[in-house]
Amino acid sequence: MENTPVVETAVNAVAHAASDVNLATTWVGWLSLVAFIVAYYFIAAEEKYSVNKAKPALFAGTVMFMLVGIYYAINGLNPDPLHDELETLILEIAEIFFFLLVAMTFIETLIERGVFDLMKYKLVSKGYTYKKLFWLTGLLAFFISPVADNLTTALILSTVLFTIDKRNISFLVPGAINIVVAANAGGAWSPFGDITTLMAWTAGKGAFVDFLYLFPASVLGWAITAYLLSMSVPKGQPDFDPTTEKKPELLDGAMGTVYLGVATITIAVLGHQFFHFPAMWGMMFGLAILKMYSVFLTKSGKNGFNIYVNMQKVENDTLLFFFGILSAVGALHFLGFLEYIHKLYELVGPTSANIGVGFISAIVDNVPVMSAILKSSPTMGIDQWMLVTLTAGIGGSLISFGSAAGVGVMGRLHGIYTFGAHMKHAWTILVGYILSMIIWYVQFEIMGLY
Repeated sequence: MENTPVVETAVNAVAHAASDVNLATTWVGWLSLVAFIVAYYFIAAEEKYSVNKAKPALFAGTVMFMLVGIYYAINGLNPDPLHDELETLILEIAEIFFFLLVAMTFIETLIERGVFDLMKYKLVSKGYTYKKLFWLTGLLAFFISPVADNLTTALILSTVLFTIDKRNISFLVPGAINIVVAANAGGAWSPFGDITTLMAWTAGKGAFVDFLYLFPASVLGWAITAYLLSMSVPKGQPDFDPTTEKKPELLDGAMGTVYLGVATITIAVLGHQFFHFPAMWGMMFGLAILKMYSVFLTKSGKNGFNIYVNMQKVENDTLLFFFGILSAVGALHFLGFLEYIHKLYELVGPTSANIGVGFISAIVDNVPVMSAILKSSPTMGIDQWMLVTLTAGIGGSLISFGSAAGVGVMGRLHGIYTFGAHMKHAWTILVGYILSMIIWYVQFEIMGLY
């Protein structure tokens, strides 16, 4: 009896060891991979089957982990590693989910207060052509995302784009792609412009200034893509009749909401960097202030707003898509499929592997891909860590739902900016991606400017 604790410890150790094996080659691994591929197909073919992308993503994300749970139960494995993985995944999803919820709520409130209608009026009333509006929104996306973040930037500017002209598809599609590419490229050269850069920075893979050296590759890669996209932007300008279109009036609290939105993003970013709480915590704090501000407006006898009504307009399909796709990728990681990324480095070398990461992140998702790379921690210098940060950041633009910015814009311009519409212009993004790689190689490897 005295040896019972020792025996139990040994049994638990064996169970843990059994649960840590690579499950990619087992029946649950193959079945989960099939579920992921089928779901991916229906996500990509959203237009063909008229099935919202959130449905197959949510199904795959939930069923894959359920299959893993069944496998563990059948084989009598210790479920603790599975529990730990799910708890970690839930925390990761919650951070993104609540961050998105607050960002979208602010945007819906700004729409309701008439801010975007006024922005549209000012842009269109100046007689800007479609091409000028295309470049203007792209430039704003590129230079706002390093401070705000690529997702929030893409959501805001795609809303502006849609308010300019809701029907001109030949303007909206290239304009939306331009915003996604610009937001992702702008976020790649800032330590807090994208989740992947933030992960690399906090992991100590580069100092703050190291990321700034990625600016030339980021801006020129986006610029060539934008130039090629601009060729498909129609001539002319949005319809505007000064005799019939009156200047929209901002409702009470509109500018106050704008200032609160900027303050919320600032608090989220600075709070995460200096006080080490999740970015969504600062966003939720901003939401609390916004709710109190709505009460203040009403109590002051002004035309206040109901924040819960605005929250009802949030694209829930976008939120559920993120839950599903991150769960599915988390399952692939737990099953061992993402471990093959480390083998890629061993086979082809860091430069080729890091360039390949851009294509992988477009298909899977750049966050778990970067997480897998950081966990495997291949031996690389600062130049290579900056390369993988660049490729993971801008590679997601290659496919519409390969980045958070792309998914957000798909939700905002539902039925307009779709997978099919994006892929028709994907070659322009690939040209920009290749140019970014060439610039990185010349700057970092040949000239040593970093």
